[in-house]
Amino acid sequence: MGLNIPKAMSCREFKPVIEKFCADPKDFVSENQIVQMATFFGFQRTELKKVKAMAASEVKRSLIACEAP
Repeated sequence: MGLNIPKAMSCREFKPVIEKFCADPKDFVSENQIVQMATFFGFQRTELKKVKAMAASEVKRSLIACEAP
């Protein structure tokens, strides 16, 4: 048929956002919480690395928000 089926499925365009894991940003507890949720939903390798990076940046953002007067 002429279809080029990739040997491995990956999503290069995958860009996780906190809203996909926590409907209310106030529900965010820790980086570990998000990583556990991603693992439960089957994220692996590259996608899991992106989720970890997103969770780490959310931790930094929440710390900055707490320090702001």
